[in-house]
Amino acid sequence: MSDNQVNQKLVACCGLYCGACNAYKSGKCKGCRENHKAKWCKVRSCCLERNIATCASCSAFDRPVKCSKFNNIITKIIGFIFNSDRAACIAQIKRLGLGEHARLMSEWKRQSVKKRK
Repeated sequence: MSDNQVNQKLVACCGLYCGACNAYKSGKCKGCRENHKAKWCKVRSCCLERNIATCASCSAFDRPVKCSKFNNIITKIIGFIFNSDRAACIAQIKRLGLGEHARLMSEWKRQSVKKRK
């Protein structure tokens, strides 16, 4: 798949876009959905259990700060290191849909909506 192709299956359960990730592009990672070793990811596990693509489809996710699976210490550290705003990604998916979110992230060549300062 070329960099210009959009694949909504590359949107991780937490809203990040794996298609813009260097590890994915270099073949070191298969992306969230295909990374069966990512059992440590509570967000991925929760979405798989609920049979939903992302947290945007979760009825309990209206207030992401209240979700302990979405807001755990590991995801906070990753968000800080990569300056990512997964909650903004989920909000964008809710607003525009999964396909449009994937298209924008691919176009912007970003894994996440930028964190606002």
